[in-house]
Amino acid sequence: MAETATRTSPLAHTGRRFAAATRASGGAVRLAELPFLAQITVRLDPKGPAAGAVGLALGIALPLEPNTAVRGGELAVLWLGPDEWLLVGPAGTQAGLQSRLRAAIGDEHAAVVDVSAQRTTLLVAGPSARDLLSHGCSLDLHPRSFSAGRCAQTTLARAQVVLVPRDEHRPGFWVLVRSSFAGYLADWLLDAASEYISAPLSQPT
Repeated sequence: MAETATRTSPLAHTGRRFAAATRASGGAVRLAELPFLAQITVRLDPKGPAAGAVGLALGIALPLEPNTAVRGGELAVLWLGPDEWLLVGPAGTQAGLQSRLRAAIGDEHAAVVDVSAQRTTLLVAGPSARDLLSHGCSLDLHPRSFSAGRCAQTTLARAQVVLVPRDEHRPGFWVLVRSSFAGYLADWLLDAASEYISAPLSQPT
C-alpha cells in the first residue's frame, strides 16, 4: 500500500507560540502564518501583447509602477522588477493560475513559474504592527510612505523578504520569506513582540 505524504508548512510548529503572543499582547500585535499560498512568478515584456493578455486573464492589470501592488478578488499581483511580477492567490490554486496564464500568453515570449514552495507568508497585524516591523526594517513604514497598494523587496532582521501592506479591510502586513529563513524570522518576531507583552511567554517543551 502506497504511503501518502503529509504536507507540513515551514512554521507548523510555531502556530501555538504565535497564538500565545497574540493573546498576551492583548491584540497589540497579531502573528500568524498563512501557509501554502499560491505564488507564481511572471516575467514578460510589460509593453508587449502578453502583458495585456495576462491582465485580461486575471481580471487585473499588471502594476507597472515600481514597488506597487494591485488586488482583485482573492488575487494580488506584486511588482518585483521592470519585467517581473509575483502573483499571490489562495492555497491550492497554483495549477489553475498557471494554466490560465499560459493559455493567455500563448506563443508570446514569457515565463510563468510556480514558486509556491519557495516561500511562506507571515501575517503581522494589530495596532503595533508597524512599530514591531520597524525594529528590524530600514524602510519608512509610516502610512504616508508605505500603505495599501505598495510592496517592497527588503530585509527584515537581515532576512530577505517581500513586505506587503494589506488594505483597510484587512489591516496588517504580509511578510513573504524564504522557507529556509522562516523559523529564524518567526523567532525574531516573537522576541520583538515581547515589548508588547506584560508577562513572559513559556517556551515550547
